[in-house]
Amino acid sequence: GRGARGARRRRAAMLNDAGENVDLYIPRKCSWTGKIISCSDHSSVQVNVAHLDENGVYSTGQYSTFALAGDVRSQGTSDSALDLLWQKKKAEIGQ
Repeated sequence: GRGARGARRRRAAMLNDAGENVDLYIPRKCSWTGKIISCSDHSSVQVNVAHLDENGVYSTGQYSTFALAGDVRSQGTSDSALDLLWQKKKAEIGQ
């Protein structure tokens, strides 16, 4: 046989029924710093903040998504960062 050295290496891929490559990894950006969050950043988080109606009830089904990198969290600034990001977004959407 060809052995491990002569064998062709195939890259694992997700394929749909039509045989098209549908890998869906999309790198995230930190909402606070704007830096790309690497796939090895296991302390990063993504938070969905609900949009409420005029009665304070989550009935609209809408939300805003914020991603925070691990270094922001390790510096202890994620709480204030999320608060400021939400205040800015809230003004944009008129909440």
